[in-house]
Amino acid sequence: MKKKKVLIVVSNYYEDIANGLLEGAENHINNVSKKFDIEYNIKYSPGSFEIPFLINTNKNLYDGFIALGCIIRGETYHFEIISNEVTRKIMDLSVSLNKPIGFGILTCENKEQAKERSSSYRNKGIESAKACLKILLDG
Repeated sequence: MKKKKVLIVVSNYYEDIANGLLEGAENHINNVSKKFDIEYNIKYSPGSFEIPFLINTNKNLYDGFIALGCIIRGETYHFEIISNEVTRKIMDLSVSLNKPIGFGILTCENKEQAKERSSSYRNKGIESAKACLKILLDG
């Protein structure tokens, strides 16, 4: 099997949450790399809204992608707009590019929920890396 290249795109808007998600994804990739030849790079995005753009501009350089970020509900409709549009665009990209995109963008009611999902056994960075690599390696 030839080397697989993965791009992790991570929004560091909530830096502590991003670091936990990224650590989880990297740990999983490094574990899988003991058996399979996987190379990965990281690109940072100022917010989750910009993640699809970075995936699209790097579409020809990688075999798969992992999208990591966090959107926390505020007092306005902004949360719904960003959450819905980012999710839709990432799904559209995965289908149009015919490449897996592990979805690790948290949509939480508050920062406590985000911390739980980025640092504990429920780390969504790990889950999104697993999803991407499972499809990438198993087809």
